[in-house]
Amino acid sequence: MKKDYGDDLRIVFKQNPLSFHNRAMPAALATEAAGKQGKFWEMHDKVFENNKDLTDENFAKWAGEIGINADQFKKDMKDKALEERIKGQQAQGMKLGARGTPAFFVNGRFLSGAQPVDAFKKVIDEEMKKVDKLIAAGTPKAEVYAKVIANGKTKP
Repeated sequence: MKKDYGDDLRIVFKQNPLSFHNRAMPAALATEAAGKQGKFWEMHDKVFENNKDLTDENFAKWAGEIGINADQFKKDMKDKALEERIKGQQAQGMKLGARGTPAFFVNGRFLSGAQPVDAFKKVIDEEMKKVDKLIAAGTPKAEVYAKVIANGKTKP
C-alpha cells in the first residue's frame, strides 16, 4: 500500500492484545518497549515471524538481534505506563467496533479481519476521491484527516 500510495497514505498501528491469548500482552509490551528505542517495526516483525515462541527469553534475544539496549528494553517491558497505553488503544478499538484482530480503519471506515489487497485499494481509492474534493474546496492538506473524521467517535 505504501508503495502504491506513497505519502498520501498514513499507517497507524494500535495494539489490541486479545485476552484469550496469554502471550498477547507481553508481545504488545515487547513491541512498545522496542519502540521506545526506535525499533517498533523490527520487534513487530520478529513477534509475527515467531508467533508460536513468544517467551520473555525470546523477546530479550530479539531485542539484541534488532540492536537495542537490552537492559533498557527489560526495564521498559515492566513499565506500567506502556501497559496503560496499550490498554487505552485496546479500549479505543473496542469502542469503534474492533473486537478482534486484525481490524482496519481507512478514514474511519471499518474493515474487519484479513482482507485482500483489492478490498483495501477499493476503500482507499474511494476515500482519496473524497479527500481530493476537500483539498479542491480549500482544505489544507495538513488538516484533511482531522476534517474527514471530525464527526467520528474519536478525535485524531
